[in-house]
Amino acid sequence: MVISLSACVQVPSIASNSANTLTPGQVTLTLKKNQTTQTEVIEKFGAPNLVTSNADGEESWTYQKHAIVSTASSTSAFATIILVGASTTTSGFEQSSRTITLIIKFKEINGVKLVSDFSSRASSF
Repeated sequence: MVISLSACVQVPSIASNSANTLTPGQVTLTLKKNQTTQTEVIEKFGAPNLVTSNADGEESWTYQKHAIVSTASSTSAFATIILVGASTTTSGFEQSSRTITLIIKFKEINGVKLVSDFSSRASSF
């Protein structure tokens, strides 16, 4: 009697924007009120999407990042016993979207523009 088994499994793959370092965790780790400078913000998150100034000359930077995450997987198996056979195949695809918006306010202290306040909102669907 000969028994043979074989299986092929593909691990889910994730495709996302690798340049997107703007995450809720990175925001918390990077931004410290009255400590983080504009230069440090640019080094960590890159250029903002929008820059505005109020009447006092204080700047606000807005970042908005969007990523699409795709996961594909497939599984197949085949087993045989002399004169009897079985085969199964499954596959799937899933796609989700993530968005984060970050608003950072700066205030000039001793000639250096420092983070005075910030807020962020993340969503996933």
